[in-house]
Amino acid sequence: MTGIEQNQTPILLSVRGEQYFDGVEPDVTELMTEGTLSVTPEGFRISYEETELTGMEGTVTTFELRGQKVLLTRAGKVNSQMIFEEGRQHTSLYETPMGELSVDIRTSFLRHNLTERGGLLEIRYSIAVDHTATGKNAFKIRVRPKS
Repeated sequence: MTGIEQNQTPILLSVRGEQYFDGVEPDVTELMTEGTLSVTPEGFRISYEETELTGMEGTVTTFELRGQKVLLTRAGKVNSQMIFEEGRQHTSLYETPMGELSVDIRTSFLRHNLTERGGLLEIRYSIAVDHTATGKNAFKIRVRPKS
């Protein structure tokens, strides 16, 4: 067992996802789930399993906080890796059962106050699929220890 595995803390997560499209009410998804919080050499790692509600059942989602960057990795039914860094754009590949897409992520806001006891991670970004803007998105993730 590595040191990182020993530092896994069971947590409760409140994940709120918002998608904004021009002239349309925002599409909001809220998920309450269990996961783990790990302290890593670079910061923190939050992992949880997606559910039917998100349409990604069978996928593990991991947020790795590394200084000023957040790396979002999904593995399973959906495979992707997105990099969020305020004021920067990163391009990544998003694999779905229907095929692969090139996704440009431009992060406008990234803040967190996470500690070993939980906290809040907030990311706002715009997304372009195959270089065509598809809207703005936001994540707000509240983390607290599982009692």
